Amino acid sequence: MNNLIQKYNIPGPRYTSYPTVPFWDNDDFTKQGWIETFQRSFDESNAEEGISIYIHLPYCESLCTFCACNKRITKQHSVEVPYIDTVLKEWKLYVDLFSSRPKIKEIHLGGGTPTFFSPENLKKLIDGIFEYADVAEGHEFSLEGHPNNTTREHLQALYDLGFRRISYGVQDYDLKVQEAINRVQPFENVKRATEEAREIGFTSISHDLIFGLPHQTMEGMMETINLTKELNPDRISFYSYAHVPWIKGVGQRGFHDDDLPSPELKRALYEEGKKMFEEMNYFEVGMDHFALEQDSMYQSMKNHTLHRNFMGYSSSKTQLMVGLGVSSISDSWYSFAQNEKTVEEYEKSINNGELSVFKGHILSEEDLIMRRHILNLMCNLETSWADDNMKFDDVDRIKTMLQDMVDDNLIEFVENGLIVKEEGRPYVRNVCMTFDKRMIDNEPETRIFSMTI
Repeated sequence: MNNLIQKYNIPGPRYTSYPTVPFWDNDDFTKQGWIETFQRSFDESNAEEGISIYIHLPYCESLCTFCACNKRITKQHSVEVPYIDTVLKEWKLYVDLFSSRPKIKEIHLGGGTPTFFSPENLKKLIDGIFEYADVAEGHEFSLEGHPNNTTREHLQALYDLGFRRISYGVQDYDLKVQEAINRVQPFENVKRATEEAREIGFTSISHDLIFGLPHQTMEGMMETINLTKELNPDRISFYSYAHVPWIKGVGQRGFHDDDLPSPELKRALYEEGKKMFEEMNYFEVGMDHFALEQDSMYQSMKNHTLHRNFMGYSSSKTQLMVGLGVSSISDSWYSFAQNEKTVEEYEKSINNGELSVFKGHILSEEDLIMRRHILNLMCNLETSWADDNMKFDDVDRIKTMLQDMVDDNLIEFVENGLIVKEEGRPYVRNVCMTFDKRMIDNEPETRIFSMTI
């Protein structure tokens, strides 16, 4: 195991998109090109499956030093209404470009801290969205909640608006770890927030845990998982900490690199965690996720309908995802577009009556082929090129690049495709990298990704 970790622990993308953001071709991207592709995608898919909306709510009252998300730290809640008003203006700009009334299949509130916003203002936001839209059949509305400030009033208001899934950022219960990442939240707070969500009627409650944080030990991780067991969440996200302090504004210098677990210990934390989750009757889904048998994410994995995009794994798919709010990324399948990264620039463009898009990528035919393969691997741990136009030299290159993983019994090639074995699941990002033509053709000169393991 240690030899494999040393061999395959290299910087690599997490593949919530392909191409990944650092390799977008911004020179050929135009706002008009983005509009044409999302209109095409909307016309192709809205009637049958609806669309997804991701809303970025960037405000937090304090900085968690492990977090690489776009956030704005403030205790001034007067920012809530102006920001929500701007998001609703942005939504209306999109609505005016649609050919018919949108049907919304998924909404996800991310951040930042969505529960920074008051229940009343969250209701104003969602009601404003549905002033111009209908609810799609089989919809799933979800949010990220902070256990310290998610109140019963938050949960009831969102439940009444159709939300049934909530994800709580737990990370770790060890106080030393919590202090290092500036995220101190007692078990009692998580217990209260979890039980209140269950009492109100939320049907899928997820806890996010992270391995590889500063000062983590095997004993501490096992205690965190045992406490998690007491609350029996429907899903558990077990993320590898992405240490990327070179990214401006991340704030990951609240501890020293020497405080981080070694790659060997980090992998051991994952393996022991996985073993404990399996003993608790959780099933591994895709990469980093575990779910109980009755949860929709596990069922979607069994049915091969699991999907992955900038919101992470989803139990249902929509072709079009509209990102609203500062720094949000939209996905039309044929292209990506990202909003301005500062609240001021974002609000300026929207208040001028323009979409806030400032960069993006129009996918080529080759991009679309490779995107499908990477999505298949990330969701189903297998892919086939029998029915697409992947060139023979691409297949030969991929086979050559993956020969070591065949020899290490991590993957196997089948007729016109490949399968990632259970032993290879921890290395699925490495497999995807061999399909990543954009990265291979434009090898970065400096490190831009976290380690794969």
